Amino acid sequence: MSEILLVRHGETAWSASRQHTSYTDLELTPDGERQSRALGGVLVGRQFARVLSSPRTRARVTAQLAGLTVDEVDEDLVEWNYGEYEGRTTVEIHQERPHWNIWTDGCPGGETPEQVGERVDRLLARVTPLLEQGSVALVGHAHQLRVVGARWIGLPPSGGGKLRLDTATVSVLGHEHGRQVILRWNGA
Repeated sequence: MSEILLVRHGETAWSASRQHTSYTDLELTPDGERQSRALGGVLVGRQFARVLSSPRTRARVTAQLAGLTVDEVDEDLVEWNYGEYEGRTTVEIHQERPHWNIWTDGCPGGETPEQVGERVDRLLARVTPLLEQGSVALVGHAHQLRVVGARWIGLPPSGGGKLRLDTATVSVLGHEHGRQVILRWNGA
């Protein structure tokens, strides 16, 4: 059966320091480059009908170092727009808003969970028919790919908050008895 592989980019300076990174276009750290090359071992032998990537450098370079040839750069794969929280950590944000939760509150000047969900739903509507031709790889970012996982199994965007996703990992979405399921999550 064809599958959707979710590939999170390798480490950046801000992912290492837990800073929210959406539109800031950071390079991979040396460790992030090493992580991305190691993904090649996980992906070796896999054939893809299509490989889509976020336009951000960290995603495109991860794909390249992992041995993937990107067929299409897709704006719907960009990370959640953090707006005023770009570059800030959750700990810093909680000093001002102790009960803030991105999964329910979104970001001022950025996106709401519902807006991210709409982007993900558009993406899945385009990608799902491609599974008839073979597996698809989506190379992107933590929060956005977590929403992809949640929406695939019928959860609201906030369901992504229950799906931790580390740098340079591969998660696999597929089917079981005709139902959309998560086959593997947050693997290396």
